[in-house]
Amino acid sequence: MLIPAVAGILALLIWMVLWFWHGGFWKLEPLLPQPKEDLSWPAVDVIIPARDEADILPHALPTVLGQDYPGKVRVFLVNDQSRDGTAEVARQLSDASPCGERLVIVESASRPKGWTGKLWALQQGIKASETHAASLVLFTDADIAHEKNSLARLVTQSLQGDYDLVSLMARLQASGFWSRLLVPAFVYFFAMLYPFKRIADPRSRCAGAAGGCVLLRRRALKKAGGLPAIAGALIDDCSLGRLIKRHGRSGGGRIWLGFTRGVVSMRPCTDLSTVWRMVVRTAFVQLHHSWLLLLGTVFGMTLVFLVPPLCLVIGGWDLILHNRTVTAGFSAISGGVAWAVMTRTFRPMIRFYRQPLYMAWLLPLAACLYTVMTVDSALRFLRGEGGAWKGRTYEGGAPQG
Repeated sequence: MLIPAVAGILALLIWMVLWFWHGGFWKLEPLLPQPKEDLSWPAVDVIIPARDEADILPHALPTVLGQDYPGKVRVFLVNDQSRDGTAEVARQLSDASPCGERLVIVESASRPKGWTGKLWALQQGIKASETHAASLVLFTDADIAHEKNSLARLVTQSLQGDYDLVSLMARLQASGFWSRLLVPAFVYFFAMLYPFKRIADPRSRCAGAAGGCVLLRRRALKKAGGLPAIAGALIDDCSLGRLIKRHGRSGGGRIWLGFTRGVVSMRPCTDLSTVWRMVVRTAFVQLHHSWLLLLGTVFGMTLVFLVPPLCLVIGGWDLILHNRTVTAGFSAISGGVAWAVMTRTFRPMIRFYRQPLYMAWLLPLAACLYTVMTVDSALRFLRGEGGAWKGRTYEGGAPQG
């Protein structure tokens, strides 16, 4: 029982550090402020990359066209060689919208070697918007629906905080047991990797963004080298956040990432396979295709998330059967407390997604599944299937910088 006791105590110490000294990653902060009426509203160019999105556009595009924003707005939808009539659906939605004149449809050129599909589509939007270019650019995905004043709130945050990049973690759909467990855990793990408070801290090297909703200053993007600087990045959002924070202005750009319920992904997420495909696409990329980092990740996920409940069970079982009160007691108590702390940090995210609180106790199960997904991502890379998405496969994509 000595090994479980030592492992349980080590896991508990790790959770104490995560709880108190890891940037408050588990708190749902910061939140987006309400619009300020006394601001001078700059023009905004919205760029939406769209590839085979005919089914989802009717749920998302009207919310972008109908933004209640006092300044000028242009919406550039980049049709990335869609085969399902995406452009025609966009035109129909534009004709039906009171603000349809805002929409400009851009047909994307063939993707050059070295570019990922989404970044090339965004680059086409940037190029198309250069005539009468707005000072602010909003990148948003084709499946993202926005509340009426989300653009005004984003601009308010950008101007008030003098930020070069402001991003929102869109609320993902979650229905069915597996997605209701795994989607909140996905956002939780993201915040653990990229604590939002450290992202906003100019003294910290931590940088990140959420690709579904990114507002940035055009001059900061240009100064940082533009999208060609991260052309091959599969994890485009965090690569963009890192680029702007390091090079967006002299001495480093200012970036901010926050939570919201007003920006929502309309893409259905109902089962385990949907989440699995989303994760395996970039999990091994996040590890820079390093097998050593993969081993470290598996060991770390096991120690931090799986050891606490295992120690509680093993120690408790030994106490009941053999009455070994010292090592078994240490194992059970340390494992139980670590599991409780883990659950406590996961509860705000469970509440945010309006799921039953008992789901917070299942975080070790979610962590186990994400660990298996990461291993699967590495195995797919070996088979030449890394980065597969919408009919495209990227063999070498890795985070830039």
